[in-house]
Amino acid sequence: MSYVIDRRLNGKNKSTVNRQRFLRRYKSHIKRAVEDAVGRRSITDIEHGENISIPGRDIDEPTFHHGQGGRQTQVHPGNKEFSPGDRFARPQGGGGGTGGNQAGDNGEGMDEFVFQITQDEFLDFMFEDLALPNLIKRQLTGTDTFKPVRAGISQQGNPSRINIVRSMRAAHARRIALSGGSRKRLRAALAELEVLRQTSPDDLIAIQALQEEISALRVRVERIPFLDTFDLRYNLIVKQPNPSSKAVMFCLMDVSGSMTQATKDLAKRFYILLYLFLRRNYERIEVVFIRHHTSAKEVEEEEFFYSRETGGTIVSSALRLMQEIIEDRYPVSEWNLYCAQASDGDNWNDDSPICRDLLINKIMPAMQYYCYVEITPRKHQTLWQEYQAVAEHFADSFAQQQITDAGDIYPVFRQLFQKRMAT
Repeated sequence: MSYVIDRRLNGKNKSTVNRQRFLRRYKSHIKRAVEDAVGRRSITDIEHGENISIPGRDIDEPTFHHGQGGRQTQVHPGNKEFSPGDRFARPQGGGGGTGGNQAGDNGEGMDEFVFQITQDEFLDFMFEDLALPNLIKRQLTGTDTFKPVRAGISQQGNPSRINIVRSMRAAHARRIALSGGSRKRLRAALAELEVLRQTSPDDLIAIQALQEEISALRVRVERIPFLDTFDLRYNLIVKQPNPSSKAVMFCLMDVSGSMTQATKDLAKRFYILLYLFLRRNYERIEVVFIRHHTSAKEVEEEEFFYSRETGGTIVSSALRLMQEIIEDRYPVSEWNLYCAQASDGDNWNDDSPICRDLLINKIMPAMQYYCYVEITPRKHQTLWQEYQAVAEHFADSFAQQQITDAGDIYPVFRQLFQKRMAT
């Protein structure tokens, strides 16, 4: 058996790179463990790290070894009992070596490999391949990220960004502008001198005067520098803001008397998952929390998750309040509008058709995406049936799912916000 030992020094961040390679290799195991953890965890520790177990048979590594055949030379330690060529009997009993585990009669097994992933890694696997549907570019404001782009030529800048072609062109133009008159007079004086030498070679005074003028003109032209600091041109680089979309998510939760404490806990689990997803994946997004029973009220995050207020059920009150908030604070031309509604489906019968009309005629035309989650093990009621009519009108931007227990929350969440291919 041959062993290959890597004795290279562990460079900077090498262990981090190896860890990321390991996580990619066992991605399916980790995603399955994350999905199981979301279902069994409490609300308070849903975002923490997790211990991942991988069966030992799945982490086997390839090894180098000698093939069959060939000649091998081995060196064994000497001893005082045997000489070359002696034969000795096979030891009695089983094979050599001892093990620490007791034998079993129910098949073979193998220890599992257990390691821990961090909170960031846990959330990365939890929200992988998820995105807000139909997110489009709206008004670009308040962005914090920039990228350098070329913005023409400047007369001031960093020497490393000098534009040689533009600088030489500016120098040539300056020399022409400053010496144009002198060069023109120089050419004329040279022509006059040539004519004078041919026609009046004896007129030495005139010839000498032209020669002195020509010398003065040449000195004047040569005195102009070939390249001056005034001629230097630089490539101008400016920081351009990266486009970012503004979005708002409305969270509508039913807190009426028909919602038991267990049902409310399931709704809170869904909204906590949604809140973590939005905060981790999107910087420019606002979240509006609305609780409703017979009346709706916009609340803060703390009151949304922990208030004990309850009452009857009129779902349309929450839809009307959301519409008022949109008209007052979130213009459709500037914002991407999203809504996630959770309820047990129990609603005043005369109110369900009102909810349908509000959604079809006023709310859904402005929405990028609307998802309704019904948390109940019972059969669907009138609110679900009315919402099916909304889904027929807005198939691409309206979705509804049912949750019966904690194990359904994460699969339903992934189904609602699965990243879609651009069309």
